[in-house]
Amino acid sequence: MDTRVALVTGAGRGIGAATARRAAQAGFDVVVGFLRDEAAAEGVAAEVRALGRRALAVPADVATEAGVLALFAACDGAFGRLDALVNNAGVVDVAARVDEMSEARLQRMFTVNVVGPMLCAREAVRRMSTRRGGRGGAIVNVSSAAARLGSPGQYVDYAASKAAIDTFTRGLALEVAADGVRVNAVRPGIIDTGIHASGGQPDRAARLAPTVPMQRAGTADEVAEAIVWLLGDAAGYVTGALLDVSGGR
Repeated sequence: MDTRVALVTGAGRGIGAATARRAAQAGFDVVVGFLRDEAAAEGVAAEVRALGRRALAVPADVATEAGVLALFAACDGAFGRLDALVNNAGVVDVAARVDEMSEARLQRMFTVNVVGPMLCAREAVRRMSTRRGGRGGAIVNVSSAAARLGSPGQYVDYAASKAAIDTFTRGLALEVAADGVRVNAVRPGIIDTGIHASGGQPDRAARLAPTVPMQRAGTADEVAEAIVWLLGDAAGYVTGALLDVSGGR
């Protein structure tokens, strides 16, 4: 079989889960990476299988090198190839000013949101790069509109971590363009997912919807459509791009 394989981190819920489903619809077998909620991840894997594609749910803490290596080893063992990586796993925290933030909060934010995606991209490039004997492939990093808005009074640390992802996306894209690997990012705006609850603001999407030029929050499926387009052949001449999916915000 020559079916392409996509690995999606943080795929048990929200944008990651929607991306896993949309990737399956586009013909990818899917590795569903997750941290804690095994039942949710297995549910996403079951949805992928119902769409006629193979799926594997893998528990892995991508904020650690050991977790990243285990995740990619599981992909190797199950599918023997990797064609696409979606760096979706990430965290926010409760609203706070910078002068209220602890070192522990900052370390967690940048370890999960920056170091983790860079380690995952490293492993993906090692498998995809034609320079290393691979077939090429595509990486999509999930950034945020916060990277250009700054999120003052809410989470400047989160915004800064996503700005780092933007810079990383551009640099890696140029580094591996001749190796058959495309690297792009999507920057979601206010999206109605559970991540807001994890930051202590479960009503945030509804509350901020009127501030969006389109007057509504976006959906995880709308972001997933953009991600999977960037993974596919239709985006074959797109690399180093930062695609806003933010309703004009």
